[in-house]
Amino acid sequence: MGWAIALHGGAGDIPLSLPLERREPREAALRHCLQIGVAALQTKRPPLDVVELVVRELENNPNFNAGRGSVLTTDGTVEMEACIMDGNTKKCGAVSGLTTVVNPISLARLVMEKTPHIYLAFDGAEAFAREQGVETVDASHFITPENIERLKQAKEANRVQIDYTQPITKDMKKETPTADGDSQIGTVGCVAVDTHGNLAAATSTGGLVNKMVGRIGDTPIVGAGNYANSLCAVSATGKGEAIIRGTVARDVAALMEYKGLSLEEAATYVISECAPRGTAGLVAVSATGEVTMQFNTTGMFRACASEDGYSEIGIWPNSMQN
Repeated sequence: MGWAIALHGGAGDIPLSLPLERREPREAALRHCLQIGVAALQTKRPPLDVVELVVRELENNPNFNAGRGSVLTTDGTVEMEACIMDGNTKKCGAVSGLTTVVNPISLARLVMEKTPHIYLAFDGAEAFAREQGVETVDASHFITPENIERLKQAKEANRVQIDYTQPITKDMKKETPTADGDSQIGTVGCVAVDTHGNLAAATSTGGLVNKMVGRIGDTPIVGAGNYANSLCAVSATGKGEAIIRGTVARDVAALMEYKGLSLEEAATYVISECAPRGTAGLVAVSATGEVTMQFNTTGMFRACASEDGYSEIGIWPNSMQN
């Protein structure tokens, strides 16, 4: 048994032709965040601290759909959500509808530790953030030119967009969409286990491009987008409605608990059988230090490392990586 960590920056229709100027900053961010997480585990930081630390770093990076890079609702506003969970105690905290909180994942942890509740949303969550003194900024801080353009594309196409949906081109004579890469960027998450088998999971997102105001996805819903118990920790990404219907994160744990499947077997089954193709991905670790990263989309920005020296950073299936 040893420590292990995995993180993701979103799953979706990520084209193999993704330009280097869009690919490289995200790969560099994954590498940087992985190094931060590994260093924290090596210095015996608790997994709950580690996943919060890594997700905060991802929230602060505008290349991902969480925190600073959160995508916009149909009204052109930001509504962020997050969830964090401790495996041993099953204590958890979740938030939705945040408009000014710099690091939603840290507010989710405060909900877990400082209130009798699990989930706070919208005005109540914002009021709690101010009461706790967490860092807040004007809502305009989160509205980037890139996300204004993504919302414009989504409105023109009259669609709500999953992570990394390719833009539809107006020139329909072209057989494939122009893939300058991504009309949406991706949800973020991290899972970790220490050498004692303690587990934690954290997930954060801005949701879907052009989502209705007030829409809540899978990320803050315990057992859907985020889950941890004494067997495993799971963070999911993709189309929230499909992940909620499939209770994706909890089903991985349930298959391990009730059917005795390994982490790899359970995650493979859930991604191939419980979520429709093109809708979901997940990263997970087990109490014994196993790690898996599964997806049924074109790709998923992901990274992992374990105490035995294994590490991986990828976007597409390993058979397709260049």
